[in-house]
Amino acid sequence: MARPVLEMRSISKTFPGVRALSEVNLTVAPGEVHAVCGENGAGKSTLMKVLSGVYPHGAYQGEIYFEGEPCRFRDIRASEQRGIVIIHQELALVPHLSIAENIFLGNEHATRGFISWHRTLTHAAALIRQVGLAESPHTRIADLGVGKQQLVEIAKALAKEVRLLILDEPTAALNDEDSRKLLDLILELKAQGISCILISHKLNEIARVADAVTILRDGRTIETIAIGPEGISEERIIRGMVGRDLEHRYPERTPVIGDIAFEIEDWSVRHPIDRRRKVVDGVSLHARRGEIVGIAGLMGAGRTELAMSVFGQSYGRWTGGRVRLHGREVRTRTVPEAIGHGIAYVTEDRKQLGLHLNDDISRNISLSALGKVARRGWVDRHEEARIAESFRRTMGIKAPSVFAETGKLSGGNQQKVALSKWIFAEPEVLILDEPTRGIDVGAKAEIYSVIAELATEGKTVLVISSELPELLGLCDRIYTMAAGRITGEATRSDATQESLMRLMTVSTASTDTQV
Repeated sequence: MARPVLEMRSISKTFPGVRALSEVNLTVAPGEVHAVCGENGAGKSTLMKVLSGVYPHGAYQGEIYFEGEPCRFRDIRASEQRGIVIIHQELALVPHLSIAENIFLGNEHATRGFISWHRTLTHAAALIRQVGLAESPHTRIADLGVGKQQLVEIAKALAKEVRLLILDEPTAALNDEDSRKLLDLILELKAQGISCILISHKLNEIARVADAVTILRDGRTIETIAIGPEGISEERIIRGMVGRDLEHRYPERTPVIGDIAFEIEDWSVRHPIDRRRKVVDGVSLHARRGEIVGIAGLMGAGRTELAMSVFGQSYGRWTGGRVRLHGREVRTRTVPEAIGHGIAYVTEDRKQLGLHLNDDISRNISLSALGKVARRGWVDRHEEARIAESFRRTMGIKAPSVFAETGKLSGGNQQKVALSKWIFAEPEVLILDEPTRGIDVGAKAEIYSVIAELATEGKTVLVISSELPELLGLCDRIYTMAAGRITGEATRSDATQESLMRLMTVSTASTDTQV
Protein backbone atom coordinates (compact mmCIF):
# COMPACT_ATOMS: atom_id res chain seq x y z
CA MET A 1 0.00 0.00 0.00
CA ALA A 2 1.35 3.43 -0.99
CA ARG A 3 2.50 5.77 1.77
CA PRO A 4 -0.10 8.47 2.53
CA VAL A 5 0.64 11.90 1.10
CA LEU A 6 -0.86 13.45 4.24
CA GLU A 7 -1.43 12.33 7.81
CA MET A 8 -2.94 14.60 10.45
CA ARG A 9 -2.82 12.87 13.82
CA SER A 10 -4.78 13.82 16.94
CA ILE A 11 -5.23 17.46 15.92
CA SER A 12 -6.83 19.62 18.63
CA LYS A 13 -7.46 23.35 18.53
CA THR A 14 -8.97 25.53 21.24
CA PHE A 15 -10.25 29.11 21.10
CA PRO A 16 -11.26 31.05 24.22
CA GLY A 17 -14.24 29.16 25.59
CA VAL A 18 -14.55 26.86 22.55
CA ARG A 19 -12.86 23.57 21.67
CA ALA A 20 -13.02 23.65 17.87
CA LEU A 21 -11.09 20.42 17.20
CA SER A 22 -10.62 17.41 19.44
CA GLU A 23 -8.23 14.59 18.46
CA VAL A 24 -9.07 14.83 14.74
CA ASN A 25 -7.39 12.38 12.34
CA LEU A 26 -7.19 12.72 8.55
CA THR A 27 -5.27 10.57 6.05
CA VAL A 28 -5.07 11.33 2.31
CA ALA A 29 -3.60 8.91 -0.23
CA PRO A 30 -1.50 9.98 -3.25
CA GLY A 31 -3.62 11.07 -6.21
CA GLU A 32 -6.80 10.88 -4.15
CA VAL A 33 -9.76 13.25 -4.00
CA HIS A 34 -10.66 13.21 -0.32
CA ALA A 35 -13.84 14.97 0.80
CA VAL A 36 -14.25 16.46 4.28
CA CYS A 37 -17.88 16.82 5.35
CA GLY A 38 -19.69 18.07 8.39
CA GLU A 39 -22.29 20.53 9.56
CA ASN A 40 -21.39 24.19 9.89
CA GLY A 41 -19.23 24.52 12.97
CA ALA A 42 -18.01 20.91 12.76
CA GLY A 43 -14.39 22.07 12.42
CA LYS A 44 -13.70 21.58 8.70
CA SER A 45 -12.29 25.04 7.99
CA THR A 46 -10.37 25.12 11.27
CA LEU A 47 -8.70 21.82 10.37
CA MET A 48 -7.70 23.16 6.93
CA LYS A 49 -6.31 26.35 8.51
CA VAL A 50 -4.13 24.17 10.73
CA LEU A 51 -2.91 22.22 7.71
CA SER A 52 -2.20 25.30 5.56
CA GLY A 53 -0.33 27.25 8.27
CA VAL A 54 -2.99 29.89 8.95
CA TYR A 55 -2.81 28.54 12.50
CA PRO A 56 0.95 27.99 12.93
CA HIS A 57 2.67 25.15 14.72
CA GLY A 58 2.32 25.72 18.44
CA ALA A 59 -1.21 27.12 18.12
CA TYR A 60 -2.65 23.59 18.08
CA GLN A 61 -1.89 20.14 19.43
CA GLY A 62 -1.13 17.10 17.29
CA GLU A 63 1.15 16.14 14.42
CA ILE A 64 1.17 16.67 10.65
CA TYR A 65 3.12 14.43 8.27
CA PHE A 66 3.40 15.31 4.60
CA GLU A 67 4.93 12.76 2.24
CA GLY A 68 6.23 10.92 5.32
CA GLU A 69 8.00 13.90 6.88
CA PRO A 70 6.86 15.81 9.99
CA CYS A 71 5.73 19.38 9.26
CA ARG A 72 5.69 22.38 11.54
CA PHE A 73 4.40 25.19 9.35
CA ARG A 74 4.92 28.68 10.76
CA ASP A 75 2.70 30.37 8.12
CA ILE A 76 0.93 29.88 4.78
CA ARG A 77 4.11 30.48 2.77
CA ALA A 78 5.81 27.59 4.57
CA SER A 79 3.01 25.19 3.65
CA GLU A 80 2.96 26.40 0.06
CA GLN A 81 6.70 25.76 -0.22
CA ARG A 82 5.93 22.11 0.53
CA GLY A 83 3.25 22.06 -2.19
CA ILE A 84 0.14 22.46 -0.01
CA VAL A 85 -2.13 25.18 -1.40
CA ILE A 86 -5.57 26.19 -0.11
CA ILE A 87 -8.24 27.98 -2.15
CA HIS A 88 -10.73 29.63 0.17
CA GLN A 89 -14.42 30.13 -0.55
CA GLU A 90 -13.79 33.90 -0.70
CA LEU A 91 -11.38 34.16 -3.63
CA ALA A 92 -8.07 35.94 -3.03
CA LEU A 93 -7.72 37.68 -6.39
CA VAL A 94 -7.05 41.34 -7.15
CA PRO A 95 -9.84 42.40 -9.53
CA HIS A 96 -8.00 45.18 -11.35
CA LEU A 97 -4.88 43.14 -12.10
CA SER A 98 -4.58 40.77 -15.05
CA ILE A 99 -4.83 36.97 -14.91
CA ALA A 100 -1.06 36.68 -15.31
CA GLU A 101 -0.36 39.20 -12.55
CA ASN A 102 -2.72 37.39 -10.19
CA ILE A 103 -1.27 33.95 -10.92
CA PHE A 104 2.25 35.04 -9.97
CA LEU A 105 1.42 37.61 -7.30
CA GLY A 106 3.91 36.98 -4.49
CA ASN A 107 5.53 34.29 -6.64
CA GLU A 108 6.95 36.46 -9.42
CA HIS A 109 9.30 35.43 -12.20
CA ALA A 110 12.01 37.91 -11.27
CA THR A 111 15.77 38.31 -11.56
CA ARG A 112 17.60 40.79 -9.34
CA GLY A 113 14.33 42.45 -8.44
CA PHE A 114 13.09 42.87 -12.03
CA ILE A 115 10.06 40.92 -13.27
CA SER A 116 10.50 39.00 -16.52
CA TRP A 117 7.20 39.70 -18.26
CA HIS A 118 8.04 37.37 -21.14
CA ARG A 119 8.43 34.39 -18.75
CA THR A 120 5.39 35.54 -16.75
CA LEU A 121 3.07 35.75 -19.75
CA THR A 122 4.38 32.57 -21.39
CA HIS A 123 4.02 30.53 -18.20
CA ALA A 124 0.61 32.08 -17.45
CA ALA A 125 -0.68 31.20 -20.92
CA ALA A 126 0.34 27.55 -20.42
CA LEU A 127 -1.38 27.41 -17.01
CA ILE A 128 -4.50 29.09 -18.37
CA ARG A 129 -4.77 26.43 -21.07
CA GLN A 130 -4.14 23.69 -18.51
CA VAL A 131 -7.19 24.71 -16.46
CA GLY A 132 -9.38 25.06 -19.55
CA LEU A 133 -9.57 28.84 -19.97
CA ALA A 134 -9.42 30.49 -23.38
CA GLU A 135 -8.78 34.03 -22.11
CA SER A 136 -5.64 36.07 -22.69
CA PRO A 137 -3.17 36.39 -19.78
CA HIS A 138 -3.76 40.16 -20.07
CA THR A 139 -7.49 39.85 -19.21
CA ARG A 140 -8.47 41.59 -15.99
CA ILE A 141 -9.95 39.47 -13.21
CA ALA A 142 -12.83 41.98 -12.94
CA ASP A 143 -13.87 41.01 -16.47
CA LEU A 144 -14.28 37.31 -15.57
CA GLY A 145 -17.25 35.51 -14.07
CA VAL A 146 -16.94 33.73 -10.74
CA GLY A 147 -16.53 30.33 -12.40
CA LYS A 148 -13.55 31.47 -14.43
CA GLN A 149 -12.06 33.20 -11.39
CA GLN A 150 -12.10 29.83 -9.61
CA LEU A 151 -10.09 28.37 -12.49
CA VAL A 152 -7.59 31.23 -12.19
CA GLU A 153 -7.17 30.34 -8.50
CA ILE A 154 -6.36 26.77 -9.50
CA ALA A 155 -3.89 28.01 -12.13
CA LYS A 156 -2.31 30.09 -9.36
CA ALA A 157 -1.98 26.94 -7.26
CA LEU A 158 -0.43 25.00 -10.15
CA ALA A 159 2.16 27.79 -10.53
CA LYS A 160 3.29 26.94 -6.99
CA GLU A 161 3.87 23.29 -8.01
CA VAL A 162 0.97 22.11 -5.88
CA ARG A 163 0.99 18.51 -4.67
CA LEU A 164 -1.99 18.78 -2.32
CA LEU A 165 -4.80 21.16 -3.31
CA ILE A 166 -7.39 22.15 -0.70
CA LEU A 167 -10.68 23.45 -2.11
CA ASP A 168 -13.09 25.04 0.39
CA GLU A 169 -16.65 25.14 -1.02
CA PRO A 170 -15.34 25.69 -4.58
CA THR A 171 -18.75 25.54 -6.28
CA ALA A 172 -20.82 27.44 -3.68
CA ALA A 173 -21.26 30.49 -5.94
CA LEU A 174 -21.20 28.67 -9.30
CA ASN A 175 -24.01 27.66 -11.62
CA ASP A 176 -24.42 24.05 -12.74
CA GLU A 177 -22.31 24.40 -15.90
CA ASP A 178 -19.38 26.11 -14.15
CA SER A 179 -19.59 23.57 -11.32
CA ARG A 180 -19.37 20.71 -13.81
CA LYS A 181 -16.28 22.23 -15.47
CA LEU A 182 -14.58 22.68 -12.12
CA LEU A 183 -15.30 19.11 -11.02
CA ASP A 184 -13.98 17.82 -14.35
CA LEU A 185 -10.76 19.78 -13.74
CA ILE A 186 -10.41 18.23 -10.26
CA LEU A 187 -10.58 14.79 -11.88
CA GLU A 188 -7.94 15.85 -14.43
CA LEU A 189 -5.64 17.00 -11.64
CA LYS A 190 -6.17 13.67 -9.91
CA ALA A 191 -5.11 11.89 -13.12
CA GLN A 192 -1.90 13.98 -13.01
CA GLY A 193 -1.16 12.67 -9.51
CA ILE A 194 -2.25 15.77 -7.58
CA SER A 195 -4.15 14.97 -4.38
CA CYS A 196 -7.17 17.12 -3.46
CA ILE A 197 -9.07 17.79 -0.27
CA LEU A 198 -12.59 18.90 -1.12
CA ILE A 199 -14.82 20.65 1.43
CA SER A 200 -18.36 20.87 0.12
CA HIS A 201 -21.96 20.84 1.27
CA LYS A 202 -23.08 19.62 -2.17
CA LEU A 203 -23.22 15.92 -1.49
CA ASN A 204 -23.98 14.99 -5.10
CA GLU A 205 -20.63 16.53 -6.11
CA ILE A 206 -18.81 14.57 -3.44
CA ALA A 207 -20.43 11.36 -4.64
CA ARG A 208 -19.27 12.17 -8.17
CA VAL A 209 -15.57 12.96 -7.68
CA ALA A 210 -14.40 11.77 -4.23
CA ASP A 211 -12.50 8.55 -3.52
CA ALA A 212 -13.04 8.83 0.24
CA VAL A 213 -14.90 11.03 2.68
CA THR A 214 -14.02 11.94 6.26
CA ILE A 215 -16.94 13.14 8.36
CA LEU A 216 -16.49 15.57 11.24
CA ARG A 217 -19.07 16.33 13.90
CA ASP A 218 -18.65 18.74 16.81
CA GLY A 219 -14.90 18.98 16.18
CA ARG A 220 -14.31 15.21 16.19
CA THR A 221 -13.62 12.61 13.52
CA ILE A 222 -16.72 10.45 13.19
CA GLU A 223 -15.60 8.13 10.39
CA THR A 224 -13.73 7.86 7.10
CA ILE A 225 -15.55 6.05 4.30
CA ALA A 226 -13.84 4.67 1.20
CA ILE A 227 -16.03 5.21 -1.87
CA GLY A 228 -15.94 2.21 -4.18
CA PRO A 229 -17.11 1.79 -7.78
CA GLU A 230 -20.69 1.47 -6.56
CA GLY A 231 -20.51 5.00 -5.14
CA ILE A 232 -22.10 6.32 -1.97
CA SER A 233 -25.56 7.63 -1.24
CA GLU A 234 -26.20 11.13 0.04
CA GLU A 235 -28.25 9.61 2.86
CA ARG A 236 -25.21 7.68 4.07
CA ILE A 237 -23.13 10.87 4.31
CA ILE A 238 -25.98 12.76 5.97
CA ARG A 239 -26.34 10.07 8.64
CA GLY A 240 -22.71 10.53 9.60
CA MET A 241 -22.89 14.33 9.52
CA VAL A 242 -25.96 14.87 11.68
CA GLY A 243 -26.07 11.60 13.62
CA ARG A 244 -29.50 10.75 12.28
CA ASP A 245 -31.38 10.07 9.06
CA LEU A 246 -33.06 13.07 7.46
CA GLU A 247 -35.85 11.10 5.88
CA HIS A 248 -37.82 14.26 5.21
CA ARG A 249 -35.42 17.02 4.30
CA TYR A 250 -38.36 19.26 3.49
CA PRO A 251 -41.07 19.70 6.12
CA GLU A 252 -44.45 18.16 5.44
CA ARG A 253 -46.96 20.95 5.08
CA THR A 254 -50.59 21.22 4.07
CA PRO A 255 -50.70 24.73 2.63
CA VAL A 256 -53.60 26.99 3.49
CA ILE A 257 -53.40 29.54 0.70
CA GLY A 258 -55.44 32.72 0.81
CA ASP A 259 -56.02 35.70 -1.44
CA ILE A 260 -53.34 37.42 -3.50
CA ALA A 261 -51.21 39.42 -1.08
CA PHE A 262 -48.26 40.59 -3.19
CA GLU A 263 -48.08 41.58 -6.85
CA ILE A 264 -45.34 42.88 -9.12
CA GLU A 265 -46.60 44.22 -12.46
CA ASP A 266 -44.53 45.06 -15.55
CA TRP A 267 -41.41 45.76 -13.45
CA SER A 268 -38.34 46.94 -15.39
CA VAL A 269 -34.86 47.88 -14.23
CA ARG A 270 -31.72 48.94 -16.10
CA HIS A 271 -28.14 48.14 -15.18
CA PRO A 272 -26.64 50.71 -12.74
CA ILE A 273 -23.65 51.41 -15.05
CA ASP A 274 -24.71 50.32 -18.54
CA ARG A 275 -28.01 52.19 -18.76
CA ARG A 276 -28.78 50.65 -22.16
CA ARG A 277 -28.99 47.17 -20.66
CA LYS A 278 -32.22 45.90 -19.11
CA VAL A 279 -31.56 43.48 -16.26
CA VAL A 280 -35.25 43.14 -15.36
CA ASP A 281 -37.61 43.35 -18.32
CA GLY A 282 -41.36 43.71 -17.75
CA VAL A 283 -41.64 41.15 -14.95
CA SER A 284 -45.09 40.37 -13.55
CA LEU A 285 -45.80 37.86 -10.80
CA HIS A 286 -47.99 37.38 -7.76
CA ALA A 287 -48.00 35.47 -4.47
CA ARG A 288 -50.80 34.65 -2.03
CA ARG A 289 -51.10 34.63 1.75
CA GLY A 290 -49.64 31.43 3.16
CA GLU A 291 -47.93 30.57 -0.13
CA ILE A 292 -44.27 29.80 -0.77
CA VAL A 293 -43.37 30.92 -4.29
CA GLY A 294 -40.05 30.02 -5.89
CA ILE A 295 -38.07 31.92 -8.51
CA ALA A 296 -35.70 29.75 -10.55
CA GLY A 297 -33.10 30.88 -13.04
CA LEU A 298 -29.48 30.56 -14.08
CA MET A 299 -26.83 33.04 -12.99
CA GLY A 300 -27.52 36.36 -14.70
CA ALA A 301 -31.24 35.66 -15.14
CA GLY A 302 -32.13 38.77 -13.10
CA ARG A 303 -33.59 37.14 -9.97
CA THR A 304 -31.48 39.03 -7.42
CA GLU A 305 -31.77 42.24 -9.42
CA LEU A 306 -35.57 41.89 -9.31
CA ALA A 307 -35.62 41.30 -5.55
CA MET A 308 -33.22 44.12 -4.71
CA SER A 309 -34.96 46.62 -6.96
CA VAL A 310 -38.36 45.85 -5.42
CA PHE A 311 -36.84 46.17 -1.95
CA GLY A 312 -36.28 49.91 -1.87
CA GLN A 313 -34.78 50.12 -5.37
CA SER A 314 -31.52 48.82 -3.91
CA TYR A 315 -30.20 47.85 -7.34
CA GLY A 316 -30.09 49.51 -10.74
CA ARG A 317 -32.28 52.21 -12.25
CA TRP A 318 -36.00 51.57 -12.02
CA THR A 319 -37.78 52.43 -15.29
CA GLY A 320 -41.34 51.26 -14.68
CA GLY A 321 -43.73 48.92 -12.94
CA ARG A 322 -45.95 48.67 -9.89
CA VAL A 323 -45.98 46.84 -6.56
CA ARG A 324 -49.32 45.99 -4.93
CA LEU A 325 -50.09 44.68 -1.46
CA HIS A 326 -53.59 43.27 -1.01
CA GLY A 327 -54.63 45.00 -4.23
CA ARG A 328 -53.39 48.44 -3.19
CA GLU A 329 -50.45 50.01 -5.03
CA VAL A 330 -47.53 50.92 -2.74
CA ARG A 331 -44.27 52.74 -3.32
CA THR A 332 -40.98 51.09 -2.44
CA ARG A 333 -38.52 53.77 -3.50
CA THR A 334 -36.35 53.35 -0.39
CA VAL A 335 -35.54 50.50 1.97
CA PRO A 336 -37.35 52.14 4.94
CA GLU A 337 -40.37 52.63 2.69
CA ALA A 338 -40.35 48.93 1.70
CA ILE A 339 -39.97 47.85 5.33
CA GLY A 340 -42.78 50.19 6.32
CA HIS A 341 -45.10 48.41 3.91
CA GLY A 342 -44.18 45.02 5.40
CA ILE A 343 -41.67 43.82 2.78
CA ALA A 344 -38.41 42.22 3.91
CA TYR A 345 -35.45 40.90 1.91
CA VAL A 346 -32.83 38.42 3.12
CA THR A 347 -29.86 38.98 0.80
CA GLU A 348 -27.81 36.18 -0.76
CA ASP A 349 -24.64 37.95 0.45
CA ARG A 350 -25.02 37.77 4.22
CA LYS A 351 -21.37 38.69 4.87
CA GLN A 352 -21.29 41.92 2.85
CA LEU A 353 -24.90 43.09 2.78
CA GLY A 354 -26.88 41.13 5.34
CA LEU A 355 -25.03 41.40 8.64
CA HIS A 356 -22.58 43.50 10.62
CA LEU A 357 -20.07 40.74 11.25
CA ASN A 358 -18.06 42.68 13.82
CA ASP A 359 -21.15 43.38 15.93
CA ASP A 360 -22.94 41.00 18.26
CA ILE A 361 -25.99 38.84 17.59
CA SER A 362 -28.41 41.00 19.56
CA ARG A 363 -27.62 44.18 17.64
CA ASN A 364 -27.84 42.42 14.29
CA ILE A 365 -31.28 41.04 15.07
CA SER A 366 -32.70 44.38 16.23
CA LEU A 367 -31.39 46.43 13.27
CA SER A 368 -34.44 45.92 11.03
CA ALA A 369 -36.86 47.33 13.62
CA LEU A 370 -34.97 49.44 16.15
CA GLY A 371 -38.14 51.30 17.05
CA LYS A 372 -39.46 48.17 18.74
CA VAL A 373 -36.61 48.19 21.27
CA ALA A 374 -36.17 51.94 21.67
CA ARG A 375 -37.46 54.18 24.43
CA ARG A 376 -37.47 57.93 23.77
CA GLY A 377 -34.86 57.55 21.07
CA TRP A 378 -32.54 55.27 23.08
CA VAL A 379 -32.14 51.55 22.45
CA ASP A 380 -33.05 49.48 25.49
CA ARG A 381 -30.16 47.01 25.54
CA HIS A 382 -31.89 44.76 28.07
CA GLU A 383 -34.98 44.46 25.88
CA GLU A 384 -32.78 44.00 22.80
CA ALA A 385 -30.90 41.16 24.52
CA ARG A 386 -34.13 39.55 25.74
CA ILE A 387 -35.60 39.45 22.23
CA ALA A 388 -32.32 38.20 20.75
CA GLU A 389 -32.17 35.42 23.36
CA SER A 390 -35.67 34.36 22.37
CA PHE A 391 -34.57 34.07 18.72
CA ARG A 392 -31.37 32.27 19.76
CA ARG A 393 -33.47 29.57 21.38
CA THR A 394 -36.28 29.27 18.84
CA MET A 395 -33.98 29.43 15.79
CA GLY A 396 -31.35 27.13 17.31
CA ILE A 397 -28.50 29.64 16.88
CA LYS A 398 -25.39 27.94 18.25
CA ALA A 399 -23.52 30.62 20.20
CA PRO A 400 -22.41 31.01 23.83
CA SER A 401 -24.62 34.12 24.20
CA VAL A 402 -26.38 36.81 22.19
CA PHE A 403 -23.34 39.02 22.80
CA ALA A 404 -21.11 36.75 20.69
CA GLU A 405 -19.55 38.38 17.62
CA THR A 406 -21.63 37.45 14.58
CA GLY A 407 -18.60 37.07 12.31
CA LYS A 408 -17.29 34.23 14.46
CA LEU A 409 -20.40 32.10 13.93
CA SER A 410 -20.60 29.35 11.32
CA GLY A 411 -22.31 30.13 8.01
CA GLY A 412 -25.50 28.33 9.01
CA ASN A 413 -25.76 30.22 12.27
CA GLN A 414 -25.06 33.53 10.53
CA GLN A 415 -27.93 32.74 8.18
CA LYS A 416 -30.22 32.09 11.15
CA VAL A 417 -29.27 35.50 12.56
CA ALA A 418 -30.07 37.12 9.19
CA LEU A 419 -33.46 35.39 9.13
CA SER A 420 -34.15 36.37 12.74
CA LYS A 421 -33.38 39.99 11.91
CA TRP A 422 -36.15 40.14 9.32
CA ILE A 423 -38.64 37.95 11.16
CA PHE A 424 -38.30 40.41 14.06
CA ALA A 425 -39.56 43.14 11.70
CA GLU A 426 -42.82 41.13 11.34
CA PRO A 427 -43.10 41.46 7.55
CA GLU A 428 -46.10 40.41 5.50
CA VAL A 429 -43.88 39.52 2.53
CA LEU A 430 -40.48 37.88 3.00
CA ILE A 431 -38.13 37.56 0.02
CA LEU A 432 -35.35 35.00 0.61
CA ASP A 433 -32.41 35.11 -1.81
CA GLU A 434 -30.41 31.83 -1.76
CA PRO A 435 -31.40 31.21 1.90
CA THR A 436 -29.34 28.01 2.24
CA ARG A 437 -26.26 28.81 0.13
CA GLY A 438 -23.07 27.50 1.70
CA ILE A 439 -24.68 25.79 4.70
CA ASP A 440 -24.92 22.14 5.65
CA VAL A 441 -27.86 19.78 5.30
CA GLY A 442 -28.74 19.89 9.00
CA ALA A 443 -28.95 23.69 9.05
CA LYS A 444 -30.83 23.60 5.74
CA ALA A 445 -33.51 21.38 7.24
CA GLU A 446 -33.90 23.78 10.17
CA ILE A 447 -34.24 26.78 7.85
CA TYR A 448 -36.77 24.93 5.68
CA SER A 449 -38.85 24.36 8.82
CA VAL A 450 -38.70 28.08 9.66
CA ILE A 451 -39.84 28.99 6.12
CA ALA A 452 -42.72 26.50 6.30
CA GLU A 453 -43.78 27.85 9.69
CA LEU A 454 -43.83 31.42 8.33
CA ALA A 455 -46.14 30.32 5.52
CA THR A 456 -48.36 28.49 8.01
CA GLU A 457 -48.66 31.75 9.95
CA GLY A 458 -50.04 33.38 6.82
CA LYS A 459 -46.88 35.13 5.61
CA THR A 460 -46.15 35.38 1.91
CA VAL A 461 -42.72 33.93 1.11
CA LEU A 462 -40.70 34.23 -2.11
CA VAL A 463 -37.65 31.97 -2.39
CA ILE A 464 -34.88 32.55 -4.94
CA SER A 465 -32.65 29.50 -5.26
CA SER A 466 -30.17 27.99 -7.70
CA GLU A 467 -30.94 24.51 -6.35
CA LEU A 468 -33.92 23.10 -8.23
CA PRO A 469 -34.50 20.22 -5.75
CA GLU A 470 -34.81 22.87 -3.02
CA LEU A 471 -37.48 24.78 -4.93
CA LEU A 472 -39.35 21.59 -5.83
CA GLY A 473 -39.25 20.36 -2.24
CA LEU A 474 -40.23 23.63 -0.59
CA CYS A 475 -42.41 25.76 -2.87
CA ASP A 476 -46.09 25.64 -3.76
CA ARG A 477 -45.53 27.35 -7.08
CA ILE A 478 -42.43 28.25 -9.12
CA TYR A 479 -41.67 30.98 -11.66
CA THR A 480 -38.71 30.69 -14.03
CA MET A 481 -36.60 33.60 -15.27
CA ALA A 482 -34.12 34.07 -18.11
CA ALA A 483 -32.52 37.24 -19.48
CA GLY A 484 -34.48 39.40 -17.05
CA ARG A 485 -37.90 38.03 -18.01
CA ILE A 486 -40.41 35.59 -16.55
CA THR A 487 -40.36 32.60 -18.89
CA GLY A 488 -42.73 30.20 -17.16
CA GLU A 489 -44.80 29.25 -14.14
CA ALA A 490 -45.56 25.85 -12.63
CA THR A 491 -47.27 24.36 -9.63
CA ARG A 492 -45.23 22.08 -7.38
CA SER A 493 -47.11 19.00 -8.58
CA ASP A 494 -46.49 19.74 -12.27
CA ALA A 495 -42.86 20.88 -12.17
CA THR A 496 -39.77 18.74 -12.71
CA GLN A 497 -36.09 19.66 -12.81
CA GLU A 498 -36.06 19.01 -16.56
CA SER A 499 -39.10 21.17 -17.32
CA LEU A 500 -37.82 24.02 -15.17
CA MET A 501 -34.36 23.87 -16.75
CA ARG A 502 -35.91 24.02 -20.20
CA LEU A 503 -37.67 27.28 -19.31
CA MET A 504 -34.58 28.68 -17.54
CA THR A 505 -32.56 28.42 -20.73
CA VAL A 506 -34.91 30.34 -23.06
CA SER A 507 -35.51 34.08 -23.25
CA THR A 508 -38.47 34.30 -25.60
CA ALA A 509 -41.13 32.32 -23.76
CA SER A 510 -44.29 34.24 -23.00
CA THR A 511 -45.08 35.21 -19.42
CA ASP A 512 -48.10 32.91 -19.31
CA THR A 513 -46.13 29.78 -20.24
CA GLN A 514 -47.12 26.83 -18.09
CA VAL A 515 -44.98 23.78 -17.31
